[in-house]
Amino acid sequence: MKNRVVITGLGAVTPIGIGKENFFVGLRDGKNGIEKITQFDASEYVSQIAGEVKDFNPEDFVNKKEIKKMDRYTHFSMAAAKLALEDSKLNLENVNLDRAGIFLGAGIGGMQTLHNQYEKLFAKGPSRISPFFIPMMLANMAAGQVAIDLKLHGPSACIVTACATGTDCIGSAFQTIQRGEADIMFAGGTEAAISPAGVAGFGAMKALCSDHNDDPAHASRPFDKNRSGFVMGEGAGALVLEEYEHAKSRGAKIYAELVGYGSTADAFHMTAPDPAGQGAARVMKEAIDDAGITPEQVDYINAHGTGTDDNDLHESIAIKKVFAEQIPPFSSTKSNTGHTTSAAGAVEAVISILSILEGFIPPNLGFETMLPETGLVPQSELKRTAIKHVMSNSFGFGGTNS
Repeated sequence: MKNRVVITGLGAVTPIGIGKENFFVGLRDGKNGIEKITQFDASEYVSQIAGEVKDFNPEDFVNKKEIKKMDRYTHFSMAAAKLALEDSKLNLENVNLDRAGIFLGAGIGGMQTLHNQYEKLFAKGPSRISPFFIPMMLANMAAGQVAIDLKLHGPSACIVTACATGTDCIGSAFQTIQRGEADIMFAGGTEAAISPAGVAGFGAMKALCSDHNDDPAHASRPFDKNRSGFVMGEGAGALVLEEYEHAKSRGAKIYAELVGYGSTADAFHMTAPDPAGQGAARVMKEAIDDAGITPEQVDYINAHGTGTDDNDLHESIAIKKVFAEQIPPFSSTKSNTGHTTSAAGAVEAVISILSILEGFIPPNLGFETMLPETGLVPQSELKRTAIKHVMSNSFGFGGTNS
């Protein structure tokens, strides 16, 4: 028999708020975190806007001596994990740390470190490269540094599935506890790729919104007929997952239960989704079946909804395949945060849990005109309602669906 898995801690570092409470207020108030890029001069770039994390001080979460040994994406993972730990009221001195682990991923890793060290290499030569260059850049340091800091000796991994990374880390941690291999798992995703190379690279793919540089508040328009690409975001999300009896025995506040997870591949194209939405439909059906519920019991879908032509259309097609004529309310909160790429699934898992706790469906900002191909309309205004089951979708380059 599989162990039950519950969520007892939430941590979020996002463009609309740091910490569970601030993040919720940002969602409730329809805050838009997309503005002109400030981390570098983007005036010559195709896209000059992003969802940057503001007012973030790594010294609040990382030992001052260690800060320069970590990339910004690792600062975010440390912050999200520690916020989740604090929220869970877990005392790690009172648990078996051999049965406490972490699955937390980053798809790109230390993009800013890579940029900075290449500048040094070409300007001053190889002798000036930092000895911390490689470990700062590696994607698994998001999990590794948290494990070192919190002394987590259980399962530890960085699962990299592009924009499905956060969701796959949570799903894999869920299954680890189900199998009895751990009592506690920290799980989530992080990314900080708003750098010259990151913005230029996504811009070269023609994936970014480039027609709203002077109107960033209306740039991210998932599921709108006139959408024109995604807006880069950054941040991190982390959950504390616990085996139910373990959480119960310590009197933990249980926010929600994780009941179903699915993972499929389109096996179609390097970046484009399957036009028929088959992989996305199958993964939603897998999660529903794993949860032991029916499609009619899903009260809200936190959609992947990036704002690109292909993603929004094909996710809509997949939703129609699964839910037929009884499509639940859905929205993409990337309209608030931008696309936080590998952090997206984890940030949106936090949103999904908050929607249950607070009884609300967050709005899909910027929506004006429905997709004519499907006729689907996302929830465009905040809706107060009781919610029991939420589904969170994540899809990544390489055709991965979670």
